[in-house]
Amino acid sequence: MCKKLLKSYFGLILLASLISTPSVAQEANGLIKIKSVANVTETINKLETALLKKGMTIFKRVNHTAGAEKVDLQLRPTELLIFGNPKVGTPLMLCSQTVAIDLPQKALAYEDENGQVWLAYNDPAYLAKRHNIQDCDKPLQKVSNALANFAKVATE
Repeated sequence: MCKKLLKSYFGLILLASLISTPSVAQEANGLIKIKSVANVTETINKLETALLKKGMTIFKRVNHTAGAEKVDLQLRPTELLIFGNPKVGTPLMLCSQTVAIDLPQKALAYEDENGQVWLAYNDPAYLAKRHNIQDCDKPLQKVSNALANFAKVATE
């Protein structure tokens, strides 16, 4: 019963966000993608700044384009930011310890084949389903709201 309610709850949140924000796309593979008005580096810079202001830890920034260049390959601009905070992640792990495989959080900024820059991150509702997280509405909602707010700052 709780699992069904949680699924419905996050489905409604997602539907509301899609209706109110046309630049947000939900994909079947558990990603939330948001169009950015900035280039890839600026998007990740803005995200990093917003995260640091809220006391989040930046674990690593990965420039996949630079990595590709090192092996004489070309890749459109693609950067990954790995970040988190034990105050946010630990409650999720207490609900289902296997969610630790998906933590810390990651956000990917990339330029698609049409030149549009996107910011993508794992949908917390997808993680809840993947890890059979039950009776953890409050921490899941906190993560969902925080990610949406950080993504908004980074993409505007």
